[in-house]
Amino acid sequence: MTTVLTPASPLTAADRCDRCGAQAYVRVVLLSGGELLFCAHHGRKFEPELKKIAAEIQDETERLTSVPASASNEER
Repeated sequence: MTTVLTPASPLTAADRCDRCGAQAYVRVVLLSGGELLFCAHHGRKFEPELKKIAAEIQDETERLTSVPASASNEER
């Protein structure tokens, strides 16, 4: 997934995938205006087609594998 660093607001747990309703980790701002939200799975699945119509792609999928700062040593 191509990451575009933009001043867009971070995605939250309230943002849901437009395809399946799971938590969204990818925001696609369309050239025509508007946006689409996708979970990591659907973001990867539709990436080739999305690149053709996207003005920006905000990819936060790295949050799925990062360890929170509050994690205990056993969780790291």
